[in-house]
Amino acid sequence: MKVEHKGHTVTIKDTQGNLESFLEKLTHEYKTFEKENMIIDLSHYLELNVKQINSFKDLAKAHKAHKKSFVLVANGVDFNSVSDKLTVVPSQLEAHDLIDLDEIERDLGF
Repeated sequence: MKVEHKGHTVTIKDTQGNLESFLEKLTHEYKTFEKENMIIDLSHYLELNVKQINSFKDLAKAHKAHKKSFVLVANGVDFNSVSDKLTVVPSQLEAHDLIDLDEIERDLGF
């Protein structure tokens, strides 16, 4: 697992190539990241299905309860069929932009 901090956001990438064990490790180490916005970069997985993306739903729900953003970066996914509880974008740039917008909304009290 590769972790990069940038301002108020942490970007986490899987380095082992096993999505199931990555999610398990991420869940286990969640307390370390719960106070930061999170970007989970899955862009190096070439074939992700909706079920695999939706497996992050519980973690996203817990994170959003702390009033922090949780964004998945994934390529080649039908974004319309992903759970509405998840925020999925095709690039890290869009993920950072979305988190910036979320921060502005929270600052304004929305």
